[in-house]
Amino acid sequence: MELRPLAMCVALCVVCATSKPMEKKDRVHHDPLLSDKDHDDAEGYDYDHDAFLGQEEAKTFDQLTPEESKERLGKIVDKIDEDKDGFVTTEEMKKWIKFAQKRWIYYDVDQQWRAHDLNEDGLVTWEEYKNATYGYVLDDPESEDNYNNYKQMMARDERRFKMADKDGDLIANKEEFTAFLHPEEYDYMKDIVVVETMEDIDKNGDGFIDLEEYIGDMYNLESDPDEPDWVRSEREQFIEFRDKDKDGKMNKDETRDWILPSDYDHAEAEAKHLVYESDADKDGQLTKEEIIDKYDLFVGSQATDFGEALVRHDEF
Repeated sequence: MELRPLAMCVALCVVCATSKPMEKKDRVHHDPLLSDKDHDDAEGYDYDHDAFLGQEEAKTFDQLTPEESKERLGKIVDKIDEDKDGFVTTEEMKKWIKFAQKRWIYYDVDQQWRAHDLNEDGLVTWEEYKNATYGYVLDDPESEDNYNNYKQMMARDERRFKMADKDGDLIANKEEFTAFLHPEEYDYMKDIVVVETMEDIDKNGDGFIDLEEYIGDMYNLESDPDEPDWVRSEREQFIEFRDKDKDGKMNKDETRDWILPSDYDHAEAEAKHLVYESDADKDGQLTKEEIIDKYDLFVGSQATDFGEALVRHDEF
């Protein structure tokens, strides 16, 4: 594969990471809202459709006949029932909703997987990733500064790769590779998210984030001496809420509380709602028949002249 474009992309990442934008930079990792619709079943199930399918896929189902909606829903149920016991549990429903909401992550992983599994053995080794991502730069560095920058980035990637690689063999399966690329999505990778964030912001290298480093990560005072209101608000947030022990700086635990807040689990709440509303025999789990009987709650459809407007997705 062509490595020069990869090196250019890496260089671009360096520029983006070191620049100070005028717009506020958001380091906080929140789960996205399941839908921008109101959650009111008395008015309709649009929220539930967006939550269960993702907003783009929900639009697709709105163009189908009820019969085709049920057929495709049945195929989805087969995927949700991971242990193939004929029932969908609340946990399986929650996992599906999280997948539906974050399809872009899995699309990104698929693209990266093809680029880095060079011998197509269904695994990505650290050597494969390193050679594909950094090989060109390290073999032919244009300058000593660039070379050192890439060496530092490679060491940081290697540390993250090792953390994602649960069995320590420096060989990642698809799940481990996903954790490497998107560590914020995995509980066991949260520490590395905190460490990397602190390294980005901690300019004096003392292992903490002080107020000026915190503000400096979001805002370039030299470019705009008239401090916006949101910057003054962030200063107050740091003093009142971020710096919990009032020592003038954030430690690792305080940084974790800032960037990885304990959010309300919308996916879990929606999974419980869907199971409750569809569980005809009230045994706490759903059969395929129970789900399809309530297909309008999950996917929706309209018996209209869909003809040429029908959008088909092989995934369903």
